[in-house]
Amino acid sequence: MTEPTFASRRSPVYGRGGMVAASQPLAVAAGIEILSAGGNAADAAVAVAAALNVTEPTSTGIGGDMFALFFDAKTRQVSALNGSGRAPAALTLERLKKEGMNELPPFHPYTITVPGACAGWFDLIERHGTKSMSEILAPAIRLAEGGFPVAELTSHFWQRGAERQLKFAPNGIEMTIDGRGPNASEIFKNPGLARAFKKIAEGGKLSFYQGEIAEAIAKVIQESGGCMTTDDLAAHISTWEKPISVTYRGYRVYECPPNGQGITALIALNLLEGFDLASLDPISANRLHLEIEAMRLAFADARWYVSDPKFSNIPIEQLLSKEYANERRKLIDPRRATLDQKHGTPVTSSDTVYFSVADKFGSACSFINSNYMGFGTGIVPKGWGFTLQNRGHNFDLDPNHPNALAPRKRPYHTIIPAMATRVPHPHPLSRWERGTRGEGEELFASFGVMGGFMQPQGHVQVFTAMVDGGLDPQAVLDLPRFCIDDGTAGGAVALEEGIADAVMANLTERGHKVQKVAGWERALFGRGQIILRDPATGVLCGGSDPRADGYAASLI
Repeated sequence: MTEPTFASRRSPVYGRGGMVAASQPLAVAAGIEILSAGGNAADAAVAVAAALNVTEPTSTGIGGDMFALFFDAKTRQVSALNGSGRAPAALTLERLKKEGMNELPPFHPYTITVPGACAGWFDLIERHGTKSMSEILAPAIRLAEGGFPVAELTSHFWQRGAERQLKFAPNGIEMTIDGRGPNASEIFKNPGLARAFKKIAEGGKLSFYQGEIAEAIAKVIQESGGCMTTDDLAAHISTWEKPISVTYRGYRVYECPPNGQGITALIALNLLEGFDLASLDPISANRLHLEIEAMRLAFADARWYVSDPKFSNIPIEQLLSKEYANERRKLIDPRRATLDQKHGTPVTSSDTVYFSVADKFGSACSFINSNYMGFGTGIVPKGWGFTLQNRGHNFDLDPNHPNALAPRKRPYHTIIPAMATRVPHPHPLSRWERGTRGEGEELFASFGVMGGFMQPQGHVQVFTAMVDGGLDPQAVLDLPRFCIDDGTAGGAVALEEGIADAVMANLTERGHKVQKVAGWERALFGRGQIILRDPATGVLCGGSDPRADGYAASLI
């Protein structure tokens, strides 16, 4: 392994008693509180998710969806939870055609799919948790009732959301202070959300999908021109699924299967495994070119194949095979960009919050929760203090596309958590490989990068920077990134401030359409969290993205 070529301005956080890395400090504190009370990674993860709903509603909430990967230290198994919702039963392509809609506007009530987060929280705790939901939600309820000081970056995006969505959305004013977003350090209270959390803590997940809350959700959607009913809400269920994975240089990287886009990152890693990335500077033109081209090929496949597997046959095993990667890798020209990559044919037989939690028992939870485009639609069920997502905007309206809109169907989903383990007896690649191992897999990293179509690109960039570049979690997250900004094979490439102008010029010469992005718009490059675990000592090492307000914290 080569010496690291990028020096971060911040050190990673170390600890042994448990760790939380999230995009908002008060949410980190909520997770630490639960860990301190003896809770495990699942308990703390839901506490963080709920607290983020309070402190960062610009990105997440109980009106959205969630996915989680959980590493169980006892079984050394990774489980995947799909907490995404489905389209209403009455929403069809024929309905849209009759109404003259050739595309779905981003904040239209038709883009609202059933919010899956609440059921997902309860289902994660039922299988892996140890605490009651009353204990878990207590920190978030205190924050919502008593108020909290709004952080700087959150304030910026809150104010933008107030102008973009909340100003025009039914009951959107509930999420503002007299119609505007709160300023940095200003106290914001959300009594409606506190009431919602108290109700589900007492009555369980059914109290969200049936009764007062469900009736309020269906009523505001129908009054806004949508068609979701209380029957749609009552019919919702989460699904436990087998995670998908690939090996990469002695590690196994896990993602949730489709309808999530995690397969995109795995396809790209398979392609990149055939190149000597460790010999290249992580922000050099040669390295970035290879990673961008791998992502183009991965997106070409993902944007065609990723859909609800209940409605289409997705050749997951073939897409993730090393043989398929070997063939597709031949399409990468080290000298020139290829902007018109098409999806392959394997032979067959949003705005979001991501956070990571690890506990003292050796388990970890990689967790992501999202409204999609900031506040989602901005539509608020009257009196309940949360907005409804617009995840259905990702449906395709071409009836021949695998991701075509259909009743009770889950859309292509951008939010993806990631997990990596050490496979038995891997080739040692870093100091985190020290120590003895049993026959099963050991936890290596719980990680993720939030932000629409940036997410699989972020997973690839941070993971290869750790494995091939030898960087610690904080340095990995501080490293400048690229983003194919629309998640299509031919999309323009945004380069973050910190990538040299000469590198940008070189990529342009190779045929990439590139642009430099800085300032507030750095949010385009996502916001990640990483926790590593040393199997020999139990030491946790965490980092938190500088593009957000958060940090990583550990228990003694």
